[in-house]
Amino acid sequence: MKNLRFLQITAAILLFLNFAPDTKGQIVSPPKWTIQLVPEKTVTGEEATLVFEAQIPIGWYVYSNDFDPDLGPNLTVLKLEESEDYTLIGPLQAINPKKKFDETWKGDVSYFMGKGRFEQKLTPISSTGIIKGALEYQMCSDVTGQCINYEEEFEITFDSVSGTSANNSTVEPSQNEEVDSPFAMVDAGQESTKEVISTEQFAVENTSQNESLLGFMVLAFLAGLAALLTPCVFPMIPMTVTFFTGRNKSRATGIRQAFIYGLSIIAIYTVAGTAVAAIQGPEFANWLATHWLPNLFFFGIFIFFALAFLGMFEITLPSGLVNKVDEKAEKGGLAGVFFMAFTLVLVSFSCTGPIVGSILISSAGGELVKPILGMFAFSLAFAIPFTLFAVFPEWMKSLPKSGGWLNSVKVVLGFLELALAFKFLSMADLVYHWGILDRDIFLVIWIVIFGALGFYLLGKIKLPHDSPMESIGVPRLLLALATFMFVIYMVPGLFGAPLKLLSGYLPPMTTQNFTISSSPTNEEKEARTETILYDDILEIPYGIQGYFDYEQSMSAAKKAGKPLLIDFTGHGCVNCRKMEENVWADPAVLDRLKNDFVMVALYIDERLELPEDKWFTSEYDGKVKKTLGKQNADFQITKFNNNAQPYYVILDHQEQLLAKPHAYDTDIRNFIEFLDGAKAEFERR
Repeated sequence: MKNLRFLQITAAILLFLNFAPDTKGQIVSPPKWTIQLVPEKTVTGEEATLVFEAQIPIGWYVYSNDFDPDLGPNLTVLKLEESEDYTLIGPLQAINPKKKFDETWKGDVSYFMGKGRFEQKLTPISSTGIIKGALEYQMCSDVTGQCINYEEEFEITFDSVSGTSANNSTVEPSQNEEVDSPFAMVDAGQESTKEVISTEQFAVENTSQNESLLGFMVLAFLAGLAALLTPCVFPMIPMTVTFFTGRNKSRATGIRQAFIYGLSIIAIYTVAGTAVAAIQGPEFANWLATHWLPNLFFFGIFIFFALAFLGMFEITLPSGLVNKVDEKAEKGGLAGVFFMAFTLVLVSFSCTGPIVGSILISSAGGELVKPILGMFAFSLAFAIPFTLFAVFPEWMKSLPKSGGWLNSVKVVLGFLELALAFKFLSMADLVYHWGILDRDIFLVIWIVIFGALGFYLLGKIKLPHDSPMESIGVPRLLLALATFMFVIYMVPGLFGAPLKLLSGYLPPMTTQNFTISSSPTNEEKEARTETILYDDILEIPYGIQGYFDYEQSMSAAKKAGKPLLIDFTGHGCVNCRKMEENVWADPAVLDRLKNDFVMVALYIDERLELPEDKWFTSEYDGKVKKTLGKQNADFQITKFNNNAQPYYVILDHQEQLLAKPHAYDTDIRNFIEFLDGAKAEFERR
């Protein structure tokens, strides 16, 4: 599910706030690879296995190689130098990768988190030989919004013996077996001399050394407060109010049950969450958030409660069950309260899962105390407001002349529940390509629902249990006006407007059936008479006229008298696409990109091999850069000390920075400030 922006911010806080304040300008270190040939003593003519094992930094994942290569992300590829010392048996195999449906790429992808393992079968032919090559792969993070391409070179010398005695002396390590130095980078049995320390490499040992448990709990508590704003949690508030209203005969009993309710939430989150971490890991949160079964279940629950709040029926339990629960309540039995708490945790976990997963991921390193304390702090912040809402109905009942205003509150919340229910149906629709809830249809449903809500607030629509209303109060009128303003705000979305405020709720722009074209005008096309390098294979979205070669773009910027905007991007960069869809598509941003700058898109994963006279040896790693993508990646590292995408840099004609480089951030205002600040600085120089 496309996480809301504040979910990403909260998860980032949980993982990274205790480290250096500016990590976007640092080079992110790659995973730690252990590469070995098993068995160590190979047998001539018999099968051996080249094993690649990776320790992947927390918060990052590496794409596997067993899904559609045309989908978008870069698959892991093994490139071996030709040799007569051995023969390969089949392709490179990914061992037990995780799989999921990716909304951005609209397809199934496989990947590794925490640990990854690839195997290449081969048969030694010579008595001695050398296996030399490189493993190319892509590492991404949904927390920081970055994707990075890496190349892990290796060289292994082997000695083969005749016979089978060697097979009994070496046992192949299992996938879960700990090696002596799991964080050591191996290159032909030697430690790599190219080790870059990065504040964004959050290995388990660094995390445990640098983070205090108290600080971690504070951040987890703040994450719990942020989770209250998610669309899955907010609708549970009226359910809580309804459940506790009229349930208790005395205020003391109501307060006691309310506190039991809050403690139940804490207990369920802490116990169940920690158990998930120990048994299933944080990937269970991803399943709960994206699989069609829980999403349709939540959709049904929300529709059920919405219809009840609108007055279609009353939610009542069988009288026999109610009597038994009441009897247990009188004796201290609180099964109903616990069940309500469990329902809250279950439904809300669809949205709180990404945050909870960021906390539970600490257990990947074998920790136990830390995830328990983190879940306790998270659930404590989460439970306090619901405990207050559980106490509040008793106070609300005692208000004089409450009349029908409480029913109106329930009806308003029923409309909101009805609207939010379609978010869950949208997720299931996206996963299985049903095509029944495209962005246009979703917006139409919301426009109708909130339009009906506005008319209800004005008294034009009457529902069961409503009291007669001769006039409406000023607060109700203001709420109706705000509702109609929201409806008007959504209307341009039917024609392709990005609707920034709703980007986390709406289906992606790729499902939009109708958008206003942003293709270049005839004047723009006629003005482009020069030959643009690589424009036959590369493109910039939204009709932006730009370049794909740095030298050519700088020359064009000088000629046009404009600053140069560099977009370090990639074909398989999911967050590059998110920036283009959520930020670039904004009219104010698009106007600036087209008119105020000369843009160059430098694809760091473009595998076009350049003529030999354009090859060069990198000063950074000493490797020969032959492809366009590797040259662009080397330029980003050596010039700007950064290797993550997306990354935006604005230069003057002396190749000096005009503003601090900008990384992944879907806040349109921040991006506009970045552009305007650089333009103003350019005009001052």
